[in-house]
Amino acid sequence: QVQLVESGGGLVQAGGSLTLSCAVSGRTFSNRPMAWFRQARGKEREFVSAITWSGAGIEGSDSVKGRFTISRDNAKNTVYLRMYSLKPEDTAVYYCAAGQAYGNTDLRSPGSYDYWGQGTQVTVSS
Repeated sequence: QVQLVESGGGLVQAGGSLTLSCAVSGRTFSNRPMAWFRQARGKEREFVSAITWSGAGIEGSDSVKGRFTISRDNAKNTVYLRMYSLKPEDTAVYYCAAGQAYGNTDLRSPGSYDYWGQGTQVTVSS
């Protein structure tokens, strides 16, 4: 079993920055793809960004490109999402997800991830 715990969410003004963290425990972290998704109230879950087990980043939609950066620290079993120039439309619950060991297929799809965190709320005020 893999446990994921997100942290770092909160309330921020438009134009501000936040860094989300996702601490992973239970099984090997370094060989798993990791991702961030978000879900705004009344909307479907949306892919934000992913990072392969080898460290290659996969960007999400145009709405976050150039503003959000994913990274991982295998020594700390942690994946990060650094968010800059935040907008009110970035308001959502952000979820961390872990895929199967050495998985690299369709990493933009929620179905490619077996383990999920409980989510952390990000609220961007205008």
